[in-house]
Amino acid sequence: MTTTETNFETAIQRIRSGEDHATVTEDLLGALAPQEKLQLLDGDLEFWPGLASMMLDGYNRIPIVHGRIDRVGIPGLRFSDGPRGVVMGASTAFPVSMARGATWDVDLEERIGRAIGAEMRAQGANFFGGVCINLPRHPAWGRVQETYGEDPIILGEFGAALVRGVQEHAMAVAKHYVLNSMENARFRVDVTVDDAALHEVYLAHFRRVVEEGVSAIMTSYNSVNGQWAGQNEPLMEGVLRKQWGFSGITVSDFIWGLRDASLSLHAGLDVEEPFRQQRAQYLGADLDSGRVGWSDVDRAARRILGTQLHFYAGRTSETPSTDVIVCVAHRELAREAAALSMVLLKNQDVDGSPVLPLQLEALSSLAVIGRLSDVANTGDHGSSDVRSPYVVTPLQGIRRAVGSSRVSIAHVADDDPIAAARAAAASDAAVVFVGYTADDEGEYIGSEIFSDPRLVALFPPANGAPEAARLAAAMAAPDADEPDIVGGSKTGGDRESLRLRSIDVEMIRAVAAANPRTVVAIVTAGAVMTEQWRSEVPAILLSWYSGLEGGNALADVLFGHVDASGRLPFSIPTSEDHLPAFDRNATTVRYDKWFGQRLLDRLGVEPAFPLGHGLSYTSFALSDATVSAVNGENFTASVSVTNSGRRDGRHVIQIYGCAVDAGDDFPTRVLLGFAPVTLTAAETRRVTIGSSIRPLQRWEPSLSAFTPASSRAIIEVASFAGDPEALSATIELPGTTIELSG
Repeated sequence: MTTTETNFETAIQRIRSGEDHATVTEDLLGALAPQEKLQLLDGDLEFWPGLASMMLDGYNRIPIVHGRIDRVGIPGLRFSDGPRGVVMGASTAFPVSMARGATWDVDLEERIGRAIGAEMRAQGANFFGGVCINLPRHPAWGRVQETYGEDPIILGEFGAALVRGVQEHAMAVAKHYVLNSMENARFRVDVTVDDAALHEVYLAHFRRVVEEGVSAIMTSYNSVNGQWAGQNEPLMEGVLRKQWGFSGITVSDFIWGLRDASLSLHAGLDVEEPFRQQRAQYLGADLDSGRVGWSDVDRAARRILGTQLHFYAGRTSETPSTDVIVCVAHRELAREAAALSMVLLKNQDVDGSPVLPLQLEALSSLAVIGRLSDVANTGDHGSSDVRSPYVVTPLQGIRRAVGSSRVSIAHVADDDPIAAARAAAASDAAVVFVGYTADDEGEYIGSEIFSDPRLVALFPPANGAPEAARLAAAMAAPDADEPDIVGGSKTGGDRESLRLRSIDVEMIRAVAAANPRTVVAIVTAGAVMTEQWRSEVPAILLSWYSGLEGGNALADVLFGHVDASGRLPFSIPTSEDHLPAFDRNATTVRYDKWFGQRLLDRLGVEPAFPLGHGLSYTSFALSDATVSAVNGENFTASVSVTNSGRRDGRHVIQIYGCAVDAGDDFPTRVLLGFAPVTLTAAETRRVTIGSSIRPLQRWEPSLSAFTPASSRAIIEVASFAGDPEALSATIELPGTTIELSG
């Protein structure tokens, strides 16, 4: 055993044998030379070689390493991005996070996290930057696909589940802290927010993953109340550390995640990602001048070392072989998640029976229509893009499901309403695929970023670096595309509209007029306005960016092999006037409590589809609901669920709370808990759902604490927000102030 291995490994063994973690960490910190401590605080690659490789050779194909110190055996933070799966290599592309949120199944999400963790560990990474839990204040946000839904409870529980799964193999990083839900303006926008909205809404899910034991938090690009998030001391040292007791690592978002090396360190940012950039330039001189102190360096280094020691000391399983990557089990898991995510928004009877599921034995012909029907479309091409070895398209999945049966498939891929109508008229049923691609929404970095002097000033001097010249030449080439830094491209960004393309609407109307058994499948990550055409079609299925097995999963649902059981993790309004104002190029914006279903309730308008909505191929009835007394911040609701239909199916029970007489500044109804249940035909089962009263609490800035919004709350055991058939009970809310740690 070499000395390099001995220092870090000995520290791990000491912790495993029961020695005090803080003492062992301090001993390891004391073994480092001053320059080695500074090495912990940023990436290992020099800036210009790293940037050129990222832009010209491909983003995150291997781990991006921060703070590896061979002399003492510190492995460093070996970063792999997400959350669709492992960005490195050729890994399993799972459905996007928003689709997984539509399953309302945190156990499934934990299994996905375990699979992602195994695949990244097999490829040499230990630091997963893919727990994205930002709240999409407006559905036009370009990266809405990377998060789970519009509600803090959904975000917190799914984020916690992904953390649990991933951290069997790797340290998990939750992002982007905080108030990041604009794409085009993310490098310049200042988000202002009052304390009540911040704590009650936008911080709640980050608090939940901290409680779950997440290893790291990545800060966002935007500024919050006038201070860049990557150097915002009230958010990092105040909320994260003092209020929540977070002991893990804080890291910046890539390249432009901080604006002042020393200020960020003093404010509580531990690691600048991903290269040797501002800290490598300025920290040495700032330490000499006293602008920042070695105590700040030691504080960050202590957290970085302590988190790695805690993780490695607790990890007991063997490193998987590379055979785990895109293995059969992971492909099956991706297919299961995709099928369970699909939301049946509408399913009317035609000739006495619902359009879906399609009865394969009764079909002789099927029209498959639309530009997205045979496209590998798993999401944007940003930092979450997974380079899977294959993607099953909708057409491929349908053809495989049909197999050698007598059903003929008529395929029309062109934007040609006449040809589409002709194919539909000659078929027993038609499925029209509409929606979006990476051209329409996703992560975005345009070339204008590289002409913004405020951002370019954050780069170190090129000083004749050959990589800088190579990069400049590539960008200046006549056929140069927009830069591909951090996965960004000339496409994507925030959506300009929540409506479909006008040609998509023409295609839908032409097909529906030609064939009464028309299904519209929407490929998207967020809300799509359907008012132009919804009344003209009998069946609508939200099919998402559904991963490498998406086409097979779609066929599973279309043909009824799997129940349509996804539920909306957001609301869909009837008008964009019922959404918060959204300017994707804004430099300032104010966030409040009112968005999504909460805003619709406040306005008193009916949604097109409420939060939690989704139909099934069977029917369910709820009865005999009971609610326990509150224990701390939690309670349980129990209900009997009956599958009253003639086939097996899956339902999602949702628990909502309405604070009695809480006032106009508090939401009418908030989600408190949820649970899926699978039942055979005619089966009844008693289900208990754990729920939280946190969404029924009000933040009191004068106390820096939570208090109940009212003394009583009506609890609704429901199938969606505002369900008129919900079962209700009243609970008493504890009257004590809920103080946070510190």
